Parts: sequence; structure tokens; C-alpha cells
Amino acid sequence: MSQFNFNYQKICQKVLNPLTQRQQEVMGRRFGLGDSGKRETLEAIGHDFGVTRERIRQIENDGFFSLEEQKTEEDLKRVFSHFKSHLKNQGGLKREDILLADLGGERSQNQVHFLLDLGDVFFRYSETEDFYPFWTIDQNLSERVGVILTRLFKKIEQISTPISEDKLLRSFGSPKESPQFTLSSLEIAKKIEKGPMGDYGLTAWPEIKPRGVKDRAYLVLKKTEKPLHFRKIAEDSGGLRGKFFVKSQVLPQTVHNELIRDERFVLVGRGIYALREWGYQTGTVKDVISKILKEKAKPLSREEILKRVLRQRLVKENTILLNLSDRNYFLKNKEGKYILKRA
Repeated sequence: MSQFNFNYQKICQKVLNPLTQRQQEVMGRRFGLGDSGKRETLEAIGHDFGVTRERIRQIENDGFFSLEEQKTEEDLKRVFSHFKSHLKNQGGLKREDILLADLGGERSQNQVHFLLDLGDVFFRYSETEDFYPFWTIDQNLSERVGVILTRLFKKIEQISTPISEDKLLRSFGSPKESPQFTLSSLEIAKKIEKGPMGDYGLTAWPEIKPRGVKDRAYLVLKKTEKPLHFRKIAEDSGGLRGKFFVKSQVLPQTVHNELIRDERFVLVGRGIYALREWGYQTGTVKDVISKILKEKAKPLSREEILKRVLRQRLVKENTILLNLSDRNYFLKNKEGKYILKRA
């Protein structure tokens, strides 16, 4: 049953009708059930009523106590059944903001929150240093969540690279828990998240929680899996979507200036960048040639040098030959092969 089968506003209004006017107003303002949709604090409501926050809390608690008889109403029983079924399908728990959006859409999240509070079979866990707030239908679930997240954190930290959902469940998921329980637990974790590329990892990693232009550029290159011109990187960076980005313009020159100073990136052609982790070396074409000759420790033919340099740089052959002709660095032996000039 979808959220559109319920008129949550009408159900909440019907539920609150038996309460006193003051109880209705306090609970309506506390949960944002009115037209404004704004949830108010105990202090703010107490200030308007001219009473303490504790008095407002008492009125709220009395209101919930008075609603005990309402829980047997058929409309509420159907709503509670739907909520319970949804949570069960999610592994028995769900992060609060996601659950409210799933059940209430854009317009009825406050009403869903109120009804969850009203139901006896729903339990809310407040936000902590490690967890986002979440709801569950099992009061003993919190310990299981902590165990599996501690295990997953250690595993992900060990592999030191983002991991796909399928691989994570297949390699590290607990055989005692359902895949959906694992995924819902991951949503709750603050130290593990799904990044813009759809992979899971630690929030300290730029691939998961990018910060700034350089991390955006890194994600673009990771996704493309090939070198790109900085103008193309800027264009694609500005269009990144997801939890951490809004669409915004990224200036090409800013990308160029940032990438040229970051060790993760290597300039492999005229304005073209690649990732160092792909095996590209830093330096000019001349530096690359010198390194190739040093590593091989033997004379190389022109063709051998061209082949090896073109693996590292997206340049024309003439550019390589021009650098190779610099006798201050390179010499030909009797066989016509190239060697480094000794100082």
C-alpha cells in the first residue's frame, strides 16, 4: 500500500479531535501538523502560553495518554500495519529522514512522524556520534546494528577503496542478517556512506564525501576511466549530482590551477589530465624519456622509446622526437639506439 492510499492530514485531525483545545494546539505545534509545517520547541510553545517547558511537556504527555483509546480505530490500525510492513521489508529498521520521505512523501512527513510516535510497535533511536536517528520495530535491534557496522567499518578500512553494493554484501555481509538489514544499517552509519559513484566507503575518503573542485575532478576521472581535458573535467564536475552536490558552474581555469598542484593528477597532454594511480608518471616528456632509459638500463631504439612514451603522454610523435634530439640529455650509439648522456 503506497503513501497515496492514506490521507495522513485527515487521519491526524481525526485522531486529535477528542483532545482538549490546548492539547491539540501543543501537539500540533510540536509535530508541525498545521499549515506552516513548522515543528516548534517546548520553550517556544511555553513562552507563548506563559508556562514552563516542563508544563508543555506534561500537556504533550497527557495528550498521548488520552489517545490510547484511539489506537484501536480502524484507520490507525491500517496505518500502523502499513508502517510495520514497510519497516519489516527494510530489514526491521530505517533511517528517520529516509523513512519519513518513503512513507509521507514531500507533504506528510510530520504527520507520519506523529503517527509513528503514537504507535506502540515503533521505537525511535536518537542521533549519536556514530548513528543518524532511526526507527525500528525491534527494541533489541540497536546492538545488532552496532555489531555489523563495526565489522563493516573494519573491513572497508582494510581494503582502502570504495566497494560496490553487490560486492560488499557478497564479501562482507553477515550470513546471520538479511541483505536489506545490512543496507538499512549502512544508511544509519555516519562513518560509512554511499558516494556519488554509487560505491560504499568511509566518509573520510574524497571518493565518498568529496570536498572542493579537486575531489570533484577526481570523481569525474574515476567515472570516465580515461584522461580528459581540464575543460571537459570542469563541465562534468559542474553537473555532478547526489547527496553532496548541487548543480553549479566549475570554471575550467580553476580546475587547471587546482589539478596541476595536486599529486593525484598528472598532466599527460596539452591540458589533458590523468590519475597517477593509473600508472602515469609526473614530469615533462623529456623527464619521461629519461626515466624510461634509466629504468631499462640499456640503449633503446627510437620506436621502443616512442611506444613507451606514448603510454605515458598523449602527445604527437614529433613532440617526443624533438625532445629526444636534445643532445644535452640524449645521445645515439653506434647502432643508432639512444642512451642518456652522462654528466
